[in-house]
Amino acid sequence: MGMSIFTSSSGMASLRAMNESSKKLSTAMNRLGTGLRINSAADDAAGLQIGTRLQGQLSGIEVANNNIGKASAMLQTGEGAFEELTNVLYRIKDLATQAADDSNNSDDRSAMQQEYDQLIGEAANIMSNTAYGSEPLFQSIIPPMLKGKFAADMQFQIGASQRETLIFNASDELDKVVVALQDLMTIPGSPGNLEDAEMANETINLVNDALNQVGGFRSHLGATINRLGHTAANLENMQNNVALNIGAIRDADFAKEASEMSRHSMLQQSSQAMLKQSNAMSGSVMALLA
Repeated sequence: MGMSIFTSSSGMASLRAMNESSKKLSTAMNRLGTGLRINSAADDAAGLQIGTRLQGQLSGIEVANNNIGKASAMLQTGEGAFEELTNVLYRIKDLATQAADDSNNSDDRSAMQQEYDQLIGEAANIMSNTAYGSEPLFQSIIPPMLKGKFAADMQFQIGASQRETLIFNASDELDKVVVALQDLMTIPGSPGNLEDAEMANETINLVNDALNQVGGFRSHLGATINRLGHTAANLENMQNNVALNIGAIRDADFAKEASEMSRHSMLQQSSQAMLKQSNAMSGSVMALLA
């Protein structure tokens, strides 16, 4: 092949190789700098789509886990309040049992009645003022008849998809608790009046009913709390697996990219050297004219 000052095949090849090496070197450096294999759709269009979908799922799982934590805290607040209500009812039953015995005199019964009334007042306070944040949870047993969050169905979002919800419905159990506690309110000539042995005796059964209703409501709370615990454990497992999949698709292999950077850096330098030699060959044509 003859020598030409217009066209140099070796120069063109060297320039093409240098540009290709520069492009791949830039890609490797970009991946090492960001830690990501996919930095734009051009890097891997399909991988970007899959990774975006998985990232959306991962973000939803993280929020759902936070939802579960708040829901569990709210239910545990209610369960803790009803545990204390149970203790109040235990003491009320003790007083009713004691007052049903005619070995007590009027002063004894009067003291028992005072304590009984105070305990009923505390039961009313628990029902009216137990709150999560600023919102009441239960339902008052005295006017004004306020209804809290547990008096209606509640929806908990426990996953990243539309169908992953939990409906907490304890309104029926709560209504029964309210009625049972209202039956214990002190009314002259009715159960709850410990100054009369017969009425005190009837109060025992009413307290037992209230304990059963409170226990039923606590059971519903506890079962839901346990379920949320298992849901959270499953979400954590899903979260870990999805994060691993995202990493496999998106993250850069540092060893591979470092090797690619070194390789293309050397190729770039080699191409530059060959381009310089090619330019020197073209320049030698002019020497023939000297």
